[in-house]
Amino acid sequence: MTGQNKVYLDDANACVDQVIERVGKKITLGLPLGLGKPVRFVNALYQRAKEDPEISLHIVTALSLLAPKGNSSLERRFMEPFVKRLYGAIPELIYARDVSTNKLPDNVRVSEFFFKAGSYLNNKSQQRNYICTNYTHAVRDLMAQGVNVVGQLMAPGEPHGQPGKMSFSCNPDLSLDILPLLRQLEADGTPVAMVAEQNPKLPWFGRQAVVDDSQFDIILSGRSTDYPLFSAPQMAVSPADHMIGFYASCLLKDGGTLQVGIGSLGVALVNSTIARHKHNAAWKSVYQHARVEERFPIVRDYGGTEPFEQGLYGCSEMMVDGFLYLIQEGILKREVFEHAGLQNLINEGEISETPSLKTLDVLRSEGLIDSPLRSRDLQWLIDHGIVRSTVELKGGRLRLNETTSVEADLDNAKTREGLQAIGLGEKLAGGVVMHGGFYVGPEKFYQELRDLTEEQRDKICMTSVNFINHLYDHRYGDQKLKAAQRVHGRFINSAMMYTLNGAAVSDGLADSRVVSGVGGQYNFVSMAHELPGGRSILALRASRIAGGRAVSNIVFNYAHCTIPRHLRDIVITEYGIADLRGKSDEEVFLGLIRIADSRFQAELLKKAQAAGKAPRDFKLPKDWTNNTPEEVRDTLSMAGEGDWFPAFPFGRDFTDDELKLGKALKSLKAATATPRGKLSTLWQAMRVHDDGRYHALLERMGLNQPAGFREKLDRKLVMHGLQQLEPATDTGSVKS
Repeated sequence: MTGQNKVYLDDANACVDQVIERVGKKITLGLPLGLGKPVRFVNALYQRAKEDPEISLHIVTALSLLAPKGNSSLERRFMEPFVKRLYGAIPELIYARDVSTNKLPDNVRVSEFFFKAGSYLNNKSQQRNYICTNYTHAVRDLMAQGVNVVGQLMAPGEPHGQPGKMSFSCNPDLSLDILPLLRQLEADGTPVAMVAEQNPKLPWFGRQAVVDDSQFDIILSGRSTDYPLFSAPQMAVSPADHMIGFYASCLLKDGGTLQVGIGSLGVALVNSTIARHKHNAAWKSVYQHARVEERFPIVRDYGGTEPFEQGLYGCSEMMVDGFLYLIQEGILKREVFEHAGLQNLINEGEISETPSLKTLDVLRSEGLIDSPLRSRDLQWLIDHGIVRSTVELKGGRLRLNETTSVEADLDNAKTREGLQAIGLGEKLAGGVVMHGGFYVGPEKFYQELRDLTEEQRDKICMTSVNFINHLYDHRYGDQKLKAAQRVHGRFINSAMMYTLNGAAVSDGLADSRVVSGVGGQYNFVSMAHELPGGRSILALRASRIAGGRAVSNIVFNYAHCTIPRHLRDIVITEYGIADLRGKSDEEVFLGLIRIADSRFQAELLKKAQAAGKAPRDFKLPKDWTNNTPEEVRDTLSMAGEGDWFPAFPFGRDFTDDELKLGKALKSLKAATATPRGKLSTLWQAMRVHDDGRYHALLERMGLNQPAGFREKLDRKLVMHGLQQLEPATDTGSVKS
């Protein structure tokens, strides 16, 4: 049925009519994770379900993006102008807002397999409806939920010279695999509907992300769909984050592979990686001051300290904006190819990027081509840029140009002379530097993606997460190809806590509440153990503030885990690197205590000794006990003059005033985390005198002319929070 019944419509309600006509009123709607949701269509369908209780609507998705609102009156005052500026022209996902306020009607249910971190901790319905699954199993589990309608935001091909085509762009991750399954359901007699909503603001990506528009049944296209894309503002990077990112950059191997997750730790890694490549002397100053090689010898075998001559290749479920910056700085430049035999020869240094007669000889000796050349051999050579596209095979002879033809025998001297002179290509073709499954980021990132040249865009392949996240055979590449491409893999992800026996806590709490989701973390950790030379790196801050006091994120044990202890590998905190793979429990326990915050090391050691995992007579070495925030700042300062580790390395959406206010509000929130703290803060705030210093900041908060007790109290609290910043006021960056 595909291709003959597609309908282009310019009205979202008409699309809903078509869906109901095709599948009836029992609808299980599958939506992409994050950015790729067709907002106009989804809102119209949800509104119809609210109006018609006969409709049963089950939305199955992940990461439903909403603009922040703020919980307290002060947070709302701070956020509202910012949200209006960033999101004012973007239609909101109505169902997601109703989920957040517990206003879903009885005939609508929303199930997600990944939350924005912490967003639904106290939402009982979403905690109940959460679907726990690995990213690579998400398609299977969506199908198990009975998905019969899929909605997808798509980039139209016409503006890019490809009428009749569309690009999955930001979200081919699951859609490339679920659409064929739905078509099979349809062939077996189950009604289904594939709905595309076109948005020309979505950056175009080709290769595996492009499909014929006939793959969809209903296509919503019109000016109403030309809304801006939802952006995720840049997050501030703390000194602790930067130190973690620095240690991670020490473990990147030139000529290797990189996967990295979202968040400030990933931003910090990219910043330090660029510093290692472009400002190597400053980077090495920090490296030497921290005695990285002496204290953590794993960097000798698995890392590097020099600029990236061969470059890196990115293979990551999420293409974070940092990958684009690595491309721009000439770091993400190692191209991989879709042929395992060719890729292995490149890895082994048998052939280079510049085609030569030696290239042909090696390919022939390895059985990848024959001599005399056959038509399929010549086409393969042309496809990979080894031979020029103008070369033809006619009558058993190679026609090199209009006047020159030679035998197809590669041993023939004249053939070799002719190929060398006018037949060989200039550079291997068809390689990519990045495989990504989805993306979401700041508007600056989207614009830079839109501005890529065709050549630059062709080096990025947005594709299925089932190709990226594990090694099993997939239609886009088998295990041999993946292993050949992903040499020296470094799979870098974040954890919330880490237990002394080597288990990671990344997605949930001991009371069974879900913080976010497993996502692809397990996939990458497992793959790192399977790939020769691959390493999994889990990064976390050594401590956090909870209830107004510091708490260790390295814990003796915890009643939940995301990554089991038998998959322990490398763990990084701001205090160093723990190499856990293949180590005894004693080595693991002590290795983690070594990189814990020094305020908690003694207690952790005591528990390890009580459990028989550390010797009773073991004493903490002196050079383990300086794991303090002050030492982190001192170490980073060794880079020398210049802001090498800024709070926002790649730009920001907040103004200078907003940065200052944000830090003041963060300080107030921490100070009022306990009943005693609230009383103390209120007492101090009530005594604040207004001397006019904060006029512009109070105006930004709408508190210059307070009306009523609540507004007057808020004004006092803001001034008190700003006063607490006075000794270290810095409107250009945030340090914590």
